[in-house]
Amino acid sequence: MAKCDICGKGVGFGKKYSHSHIRTNRQWKPNVQPVKAIVDGSPKKIYVCTRCLRSGKVQRAI
Repeated sequence: MAKCDICGKGVGFGKKYSHSHIRTNRQWKPNVQPVKAIVDGSPKKIYVCTRCLRSGKVQRAI
């Protein structure tokens, strides 16, 4: 679910390093919000990251 329907931004993977330098896997999830937006002329519920919302790539439905 943590994937933007507009830009395709998804989960990033990497390592978490503790103080003793023990490495464990971790994830960076994008801030994805459910939004009612105009898609192909009709309102539809999509998941959009906050970067796309802020930059105006999404026309919200009222």
